[in-house]
Amino acid sequence: MHRISSNTISLALKYGLFLSRSGTPLTLISKEPDVAGFEMYDRCVNQSANRLGRNIIYSHNISNKVSSNSQIRDNQGVKWVSRRNLSSSSDRAREFGMVHLVDNVNNDTHGQNSDEFSTDVEKVYKILRKFHSRVPKLELALQESGVIVRSGLTERVLNRCGDAGNLGYRFFVWASKQPGYRHSYDVYKSIIKVLGKMKQFGTVWALIEEMRNENPHLISPDLFVVLMRRFAACRMVKKAIEVLDEMPQYGCEPDEHVFGCLLDALCKNGSVKEAASLFEDMRVRFSPTLKHFTSLLYGWCREGKLMEAKFVLIKMKEAGFEPDIVVYNNLLSGYAISDKMGDAFDLLHEMRRKGVEPNVASFTTLIQALCSREKMEEAVRVLIDMQKSGSDADVVTFTTLISGFCKWGKLDRAYELLDSMIEKGIMPSQMTYLHILQAHEKKQELEECIELLDEIRKIGCELDLKLFNVVIRLACNLGEIKEGVRHWNKMEEIGVSPGLDTFTIMINGFIGQGSLVEACEYFKEMVGRGLLSAPQYGILKDLLNSLLRGERLEMAKDVWSCIVTKSSCELNVYAWTIWIHALFSNGHVKEACSYCLDMMDNNLMPQPDTFAKLMRGLRKLYNRQIAAEITEKVRKMAADRKITFKMYKRRGERDLEEKAKAKLDGRKRSARRRRWGRDQSKARVF
Repeated sequence: MHRISSNTISLALKYGLFLSRSGTPLTLISKEPDVAGFEMYDRCVNQSANRLGRNIIYSHNISNKVSSNSQIRDNQGVKWVSRRNLSSSSDRAREFGMVHLVDNVNNDTHGQNSDEFSTDVEKVYKILRKFHSRVPKLELALQESGVIVRSGLTERVLNRCGDAGNLGYRFFVWASKQPGYRHSYDVYKSIIKVLGKMKQFGTVWALIEEMRNENPHLISPDLFVVLMRRFAACRMVKKAIEVLDEMPQYGCEPDEHVFGCLLDALCKNGSVKEAASLFEDMRVRFSPTLKHFTSLLYGWCREGKLMEAKFVLIKMKEAGFEPDIVVYNNLLSGYAISDKMGDAFDLLHEMRRKGVEPNVASFTTLIQALCSREKMEEAVRVLIDMQKSGSDADVVTFTTLISGFCKWGKLDRAYELLDSMIEKGIMPSQMTYLHILQAHEKKQELEECIELLDEIRKIGCELDLKLFNVVIRLACNLGEIKEGVRHWNKMEEIGVSPGLDTFTIMINGFIGQGSLVEACEYFKEMVGRGLLSAPQYGILKDLLNSLLRGERLEMAKDVWSCIVTKSSCELNVYAWTIWIHALFSNGHVKEACSYCLDMMDNNLMPQPDTFAKLMRGLRKLYNRQIAAEITEKVRKMAADRKITFKMYKRRGERDLEEKAKAKLDGRKRSARRRRWGRDQSKARVF
């Protein structure tokens, strides 16, 4: 993001100008032309352009084309459209059009190449979306698209696919088959990240094995670090540690840096106990470094366990390492999380006594802690003290304070702070605007959200997925599903790929409006893009139950078939249970039994309550044949797993009784709440 000076921004705001962005150029668009003081504005834009190393082009209105002799090029290669020859101020006002900051003349070729690259990326992405479920047609469409696979394109396509890892992997496989092309190191690293997010770790290891056979020179420790971080993010600690042991087999000997990355990944993902144990076990193999101690300190402080953090601090000093600013900031965070703000401020004074001057991150940590406790005035005082001490607040500091005001419903103060940071020349980030959008969402102010989203784009801040998710979610919650679809399409147009949350929001929106056909289409698209995984089975349950309650059995079967055939996620017993229970609860007992047999054919044993529920249903239907078939298969599977069938059956009956009792208790509580509410209303009337 290129940043113009605060003086230019303030003048732009004063004279009705807005900053917008289209690709690389940064554009100033006049909304209501006012040429008073134009010369001053002219100088400010010129200074900004020189600082950014950009050219300036003033383009006039279409009705008043610029003659060729009105263009002047100065010694610095800055191209101007002269305004000096305009006859009057009114003429100049009419002529005042757009001001573009563009690349220097010698960079024009690069800009053209970049645009050509983007065209190919969008073309490939559209083909992937259209044919992702039909591999032969997909490969044929890519072959006939005229896109030449070259260095850099594959990585751009993977980034464009976003969370839809299935699409990216399909293109990766197709590109590897193209003659004269070999994947680069960056492409391999990107696809490992994509597959790691999809939890396709078997495919990742197969890919690394392929690299060892075909491109051994591309294997580096960083690839294994990426894999470690993905395992750690999934809380698969043993698998993450195993990566460390597997590295020598691929010609990469782990060093202190790699071990530090492993500790860092574990501590950042809530596995600090395992990280501390590993650190002690590996002290002989890897010499402790300051980074190792800092990671452990961060992990304990993150969980608010200050005793363990102080113990790490003692060990660090014994090893000969003096605490630096990062260590102190972690301790500040630990005090804040433990609600010990007095100790946090004491530590701040202690840092100064020891000659460690607090930085922006130090003050921002305190501001964040105060904001979370609704102590906004104290947070503002910390900001003032920070500025007095010579530390300039950055975008993170302002965003933290804005988030606090938004959280506690003080939107006016948040907007005042937003104006203040822009005047200081600090451009807001996507996260800054996200907090403001979420505050409008709480108040169910859809129009304000849409207007703000448009303004964000105008001032040159790139819209990201989280910003769109807020607007789409609010539109769906308010029943404005068409508005949600419109912003979905706008999001796709500007190159932002929808993620799992976006699909979930839209599907729930369509279900709420009773548009089950559209809900199924979006769900199938989500499955085809490889976004469905076990933690998101809630949306599957909602959709299947809605279809079956609406007597759309065939559509429900079609959705399930799509999951079984196209999903990159390996279906577990919980997914099958959702489908079987949905069928049973809506009166489709025979279909539920049929799918239960299919589940057992996939070597998945039904849960005890599922078996008990099906047996009750079959007894009512007097269907002994299917009951005997299911019972026989369950007996065999129980024997293989060394479980007694009698205990399994008894547990199922008990689980059903407990669920029925819990359901009844819930209804009684709801009835009591309703009666209490009516009594309170009567009391208020009297």
